[in-house]
Formats: sequence, structure tokens, C-alpha cells
Amino acid sequence: MRSTGDVFLADCQARLGFDLLTGAWTSVVLYALREGPLRPADLRGQIGGISPKVLNETLRRLERNGLVSRRRYAEAPPRVEYELTAPGRGLLEPIAALGRWSQEHGEAVLRVQESNGVL
Repeated sequence: MRSTGDVFLADCQARLGFDLLTGAWTSVVLYALREGPLRPADLRGQIGGISPKVLNETLRRLERNGLVSRRRYAEAPPRVEYELTAPGRGLLEPIAALGRWSQEHGEAVLRVQESNGVL
């Protein structure tokens, strides 16, 4: 992270990665695509609990940010698949690291949140 003394700069490029991962479903969708291209219905089946609307919004946002690519096939009915791009694939390790952190510390965080009335 770029800083001047003790002040972190607003244009620090590290913020880009943090901003990209702040969506509630972003990491889940990226991780679900780790094995290769999937159609939206297949993604919903792997993820569970995500509505078609929210999945579509998440995929569009990921596409606009260059983390996934969308491939449309000229078939009847039309078929669409989404696949990770190189930058999207590059986020898999940080996502896995956050998952490991959550496994290790999640219970403690939830207990504190509950005791503080956050939940």
C-alpha cells in the first residue's frame, strides 16, 4: 500500500483490490468459476442462495471490471458462459487466504459481534 508517512493515499492501487472484493457475492462467484467456464444456471447450482437477479448483477459488475469474460454462443436457445480472466484468476489466492482466515477466526468474530449486538 502506498503511503506518505502515516497517511495512506486515496489513490493507492491496493484499494482497487479491496474495492473489487467488497461485493457480497463477488468472492463467491469468482471462486465458483475457478474450475472453468460455467453457465449462469450452473453457477446458481454451485453457489446456492443467490437469486438470478443478484447473480446477473454480480456477473455484469465482474465483467465491467475485467475479472470475468462473457461468451455468447449463436445457438437456439442462446447459451452464455462466464469464465475468469487472468486478473480474476489472480484473485483466487487472496480469496482462499480470506477463507482460511475465516475458518480460523470466524467463530471468535461472531461471538464478539453477538455480544456487541451486531448480529
